[in-house]
Amino acid sequence: MHQITIIIMLHLLLCSVLVFQGCTQEPPPGEKQKITIVFKHGKVFGDPEPVKRLIEEFEEQNPDIRVKDETLPAATDEQHQFYAINLEGKSSDFDVFGIDVIWVQEFARAGWLRDLSHILPQERREDFFQGPIESATYQNRIYAIPWYIDAGVLYYRKDLLEKYGFSPPKSWYELVRIASEITRKEPGLYGFIWQGKQYEGLVCDVLEYIWSNDGDIIIDDRVVIDSPENQQALTLMRDLIYRYRVTPEFVTTAVEDSTRHIFSRGRAVFMRNWPYAWNLFERDDSPIKGKVGVSALPGFPGHRSASTLGGWQLGVNKYSKHPKEAERFISFFTSYEAQKTLSLTVGYRPTLRKLYDDEDLIRAQPFIASLYEVFERARPRPVTPFYMMISQVMQPEFSAVLSRIKEPEEALKTARKQIEFILSVED
Repeated sequence: MHQITIIIMLHLLLCSVLVFQGCTQEPPPGEKQKITIVFKHGKVFGDPEPVKRLIEEFEEQNPDIRVKDETLPAATDEQHQFYAINLEGKSSDFDVFGIDVIWVQEFARAGWLRDLSHILPQERREDFFQGPIESATYQNRIYAIPWYIDAGVLYYRKDLLEKYGFSPPKSWYELVRIASEITRKEPGLYGFIWQGKQYEGLVCDVLEYIWSNDGDIIIDDRVVIDSPENQQALTLMRDLIYRYRVTPEFVTTAVEDSTRHIFSRGRAVFMRNWPYAWNLFERDDSPIKGKVGVSALPGFPGHRSASTLGGWQLGVNKYSKHPKEAERFISFFTSYEAQKTLSLTVGYRPTLRKLYDDEDLIRAQPFIASLYEVFERARPRPVTPFYMMISQVMQPEFSAVLSRIKEPEEALKTARKQIEFILSVED
């Protein structure tokens, strides 16, 4: 009798443990067990509700899948560190994740991304801007699907240019002339603000001067960063601060949001930034609502304007336990309707070309049509698995020039030697 009591007690104890672990309940007959996938991405600037509603819509259309939405810090270097640590450890704790356009090569080479070429066959790749497609391609295979696109643009005070009879500048020197004249007549204004802090944003800015002077960093595996064209480009950026004085010295500590806040308070004539800022300038409480114009960035005389490609892709963790469900989610989240929704609500610019003819989008955001040519010509940063190391070389050298610690020729020669060493390392 005593043994029976012990057996019963052990049985009850086991059942209570199983209940605590949630392992005793089976789905009702005929009802399929839901699969949970985890979606990791950076913080949404603005209202996150549209993203949540899209996830709910996906779940309604796919009743067998539940999506757990998990947000990472806004800083891209922190996101990169999180992914690198977890993926190196073969973590399956997340399934779909947002990837900066400059990470895809690195992650694909490391074997951390699922090949998605079957989701985006060759004939469908023409639907997207080619810059994001190039960034998502590694060894002729697609490893991420373009989600939203960014490219550098020039914001300007439309009211001030009209007041003094100017059109948006086509060359950097024309911008200097306009900014100098307006700030002379409008005390308290900065002429031109941009991102000059030592970080990835500085590289984006510098490349736009380099490319618009027919320079480059790498051509056919040959490092050409120390060319005369690039020296001239960096010299002009430094001259904007110390010679022409249209750019304040504090620009060497400035990032996207700090420059946006200055411009949004009506304290600058020109600003280089990304398209996300437009929605914020047009809010009802904005001091400059209706006073802002957007154009392509200027270039050097005789050369075309150039914008650095930015934006994010969606990829599938190679170690995901639910890759097929993750692929269904990516297909939904990068679809025409999803991209349209996020453009109207959050300000994410679509990677699908056809959306720039969408009547609803043009009616709500008239300037979006003008972005088509900017995005069509946007250039990716050097497409290589070693880009992050190359960027870490360029950032301090560019910063040293802007801070008058080094001359452009010296800084670029130092960068060339270090980049050549990086590229010489065997895979």
